Amino acid sequence: MKFSSPYLVKPGKKVRLSDFSTTTTDGIKDKAAGELMIAKHTEELSELQQRFYASQTKALLIVLQGMDTAGKDGVIRHIFSGINPQGCNVSSFKVPTPEEARHDFLWRIQSQTPARGMIGIFNRSHYEDVLAPFVHGTIDKKTVKKRLHDINKWEQTLVDNNVVVLKFYLNVSRAEQTARLQARIDDPNKHWKLSAADLVERQYWDKYTNAYEHLLSNSSCEDAPWFVIPADHKWYRNAAVSTIVIEAMRSLKLTYPEPSFNPSGIDLNKLSDKAAAARAMEKESAKARKKK
Repeated sequence: MKFSSPYLVKPGKKVRLSDFSTTTTDGIKDKAAGELMIAKHTEELSELQQRFYASQTKALLIVLQGMDTAGKDGVIRHIFSGINPQGCNVSSFKVPTPEEARHDFLWRIQSQTPARGMIGIFNRSHYEDVLAPFVHGTIDKKTVKKRLHDINKWEQTLVDNNVVVLKFYLNVSRAEQTARLQARIDDPNKHWKLSAADLVERQYWDKYTNAYEHLLSNSSCEDAPWFVIPADHKWYRNAAVSTIVIEAMRSLKLTYPEPSFNPSGIDLNKLSDKAAAARAMEKESAKARKKK
């Protein structure tokens, strides 16, 4: 799958996040124009998801990563609000539980991968088991290299089994993060969004930046690409992510599955329930015989 997005991290490219704007809106003039685009994308995504769910031939895994307040929850809420909930699962991965920690680091991830016909969203992901441990010194560079190698192989296995993998790093500036955190501090109704860890982790901004740069440089593959999305403007962040998701789903060119029978000619207003059922069974049997 090929993408024309300016935010694509090409395989093998050495990433410096300072080279990526956090504020660009890529020619979209204002918030109103961006929200109109998102509304159109939401409508189209709803239709694309119906075909996606009905076809049961592909799965879609969307990985969302970023510093605190980058907008992972916001992306999910604004882009996927119009799709059928039964065709979408959201999973979040934080500090491993004692049971999870006794297994290999991908063990807790694998059961959450989407089945064919489903959209799976990881709000934080398997990359958390590279980032935080490395930043806090509980794993060394050799282990980071091994884990990224294992992740690349595992994601390729998903792709080989008809899972489309899209990975988004939501690129928020430190100044914007400061403003968003302070807004939460100042508004009692938003205190529930805060944890002490949010403020503790800010001390490690530079280390997390370096860790993300290494991760993005070594795990963006042709079949499981990373996109670095400008995230200082929430509306543009949502528009940029939805554009890529729509492009990916369009390119699959999925169709609705062939029906088990042709219902044309059955008029429920004229036929009794028994007669309508008999007509449907007759048509289904005729089609089955024809296939033989």
